[in-house]
Formats: sequence, structure tokens, C-alpha cells
Amino acid sequence: MKTRIALLGSTGSIGVNALKVISSLNDRFEITALCADSNIKALSGQARSFDPKVLCVRDGWLSGKLKALVHPEISILNGADGLEEIVSRPDVDIVIFAISGSSCIAPLLCAIKNRKRIALANKESLVSAGAIVMPLAKKNNVSIIPIDSEHSAIFQCLGSEKRPFLNKIYLTATGGPLLDIPKKRFDSLSRKFILNHPKWKMGSKISVDSATMMNKGLEVIEARWLFDTEEDRIDVLVHPEAAVHSMIELIDGTVFAQISLPDMRLPIQYAITYPARFCTEVEFLNFSKIKHLSFRKPDLTKFPCLRLAREALKKGGTYPAVLNAADEEAVKSYLGGKIKFSRIPIVIEKVLEHHKRSIKEPSIGDIMEAESWAREETVKLCR
Repeated sequence: MKTRIALLGSTGSIGVNALKVISSLNDRFEITALCADSNIKALSGQARSFDPKVLCVRDGWLSGKLKALVHPEISILNGADGLEEIVSRPDVDIVIFAISGSSCIAPLLCAIKNRKRIALANKESLVSAGAIVMPLAKKNNVSIIPIDSEHSAIFQCLGSEKRPFLNKIYLTATGGPLLDIPKKRFDSLSRKFILNHPKWKMGSKISVDSATMMNKGLEVIEARWLFDTEEDRIDVLVHPEAAVHSMIELIDGTVFAQISLPDMRLPIQYAITYPARFCTEVEFLNFSKIKHLSFRKPDLTKFPCLRLAREALKKGGTYPAVLNAADEEAVKSYLGGKIKFSRIPIVIEKVLEHHKRSIKEPSIGDIMEAESWAREETVKLCR
């Protein structure tokens, strides 16, 4: 019997790559459900190719339009209720979370309660609610396998046998498009330049986060929860070659690294096939073509978002949720031409400073309320 997959966020870059992986392993996997935000044209094309039983989109208006584009036997759902219905289905074995934003939290918790295996490409759920998500997964004996290339690398290096001997986690970062550009030039660069990542093809939001290095800050918070590790044992190293995707150091000084070409199909495939491995269509690394591997510490003066993320993690409570929401809104304002690039970390820091009512052990409701406040505060500051 084939393993049945629900793919949430099928039209984004992770979702499209996930479908490539599933297509290459179609003797082992099949699609039960596909979900997208609003790109019903792409979603209907995917439905014709993969013949799912159910589709889900953002709202009822879109679901009405989608019905006219797909086979009448396909069920059409919408909204948060639709996502939770999908992850509760008995004919779903694995849920791939490739949707962005904190809207992922509710269906993720629902999937865990229904004991689905989770392949996670959503940072925000662990950044904002890691203290709720991970204990629930442990209680329900649910595997959460990361899709982010860095966390997948750590997951592959670590293994249960090395966990008691872990000394340090090293998250690698390419440094993005601004690595060797002086900070004073940032605002003179076009959005096209900012969005042009040197190694990865990503969506606009994560591309801006890579340029500010907030992406790496969020990954530090994510790693803290995924691997139950203290913040001061997670280091970030700038590694422009993007061959080493992350490393772990054990208490005897031994270092394990995961090395491959930068291709998201690799961590996606491992997340759904774990613990097995299968041949891929990804090009293999040619070591003779690698002239050198370089590593350096990140410049926190030039990229303050990484510092802000660490400070939010140390403070705990609702601070990480506020950080995440403020970043989303500040990046949205930058992409909309409302603020300059250099204002992004300044706005986020001001929002964190204004957050005076942090709750030490927040509920999901507390997290959502903090995020809502942070979004409003950020919009005000971006005006």
C-alpha cells in the first residue's frame, strides 16, 4: 500500500519541489490532499496531475471558482476548518506543512493530535509556539521531521545515539546577497537585487529574511525546540559556498557535517522516506570542483536581526511570537515600498521594546493575541 500524503502549500516553492519528489517515487507515495492559499490555476493543474481526493483554498469565494476547474468528484474545502479536516482524515499518513505564517499552528496541532507523521517546512509554528508543539508531539509519539535544509542536516547528523553527547549545533548561512556589501549601500539596492539569493530560489518573504539574516535568527529559535537544545549551544556560521548545510559538535570535539549540493528536493525526500533512503534525480556533489570551504562569524552590527532573534528567544514567553509577527509585517511593508530595507530591523526592535505584557507560559490564544498586537504596532511604525 502506498503512503498517503496531504501537502499543505502545494503551489509554493517547497510544495512544487515536494510534488517533484513524490512524482519520482510514485510507486511508494500518493497524494490524498492538496492545499493552496489563492493560486487556483496552479492548484487545479496539480489536481489534474496527481488526482487528489480533496483540495483546500483560503476562502469560500475561491473554492467556488476552483470547483469549475477540477473534476466534480474532488471535494473542495476552504479556510482553517478545511485544513483541520484534511489533517484529521484517516486516509492521510504524512502531512507536509509547506504553508508559511502562523496560520500553520492550528492544523499542525490537529495533525499531531491525530498522530500523523509531520514533514515540517514552516518556521513560524515553532518560533511562536515551540513550547506547545514539541511537548504535544512527544506526548502523542509523533515524529516531526524538518524540511529546512539546515535543520534536516542537523537531524541527519544527530540521530538518537549522539543526542546524549551533543555539545554544540552549528547552523550555516550563506550570508545572502548582502554578505560583502557595506551596510551604507543597502538602501541604494533594488528589491530585485535583494530578492536574488546567490544559492537558493525562494519566495519573496524568505528571500528578504535571508538578506537581513532574520531567517537564520528564526532558525536558531526553531533549532532550540526541534532538538531540545539551549540557545547558547546553537551557533551560526557564515558559509558562502553552501555545501555544508549544518554541523553538530560532540563533547569529545568530533564534528559531523551534512554536505550536498543546495537542492530542496533532498531534505524533502528524506523527510517523507525517513529512515529509508532512495536514489534521487538531484545532481551529486563533485568534491574536485570545490576549491575551498570557508566559515566566518556573522556580523551582528551589519545584520542586527540575528541578535534580535536571540534576545527574543532568551526572554521567552510571547517575545518570539512578537518578533515573528513584526518581521512579517515589516518585510511586507518593505516589499510594498512603504519602508526602506534598513528600517526592517529598526522597526522590529521598536516593536519588541514596546512589548511590555509578555506571558511566560502562553496559550495558543495568548500567542495569537500577541501576534495580532505586534502586527498592528508594526503597521503603525511603518507608516
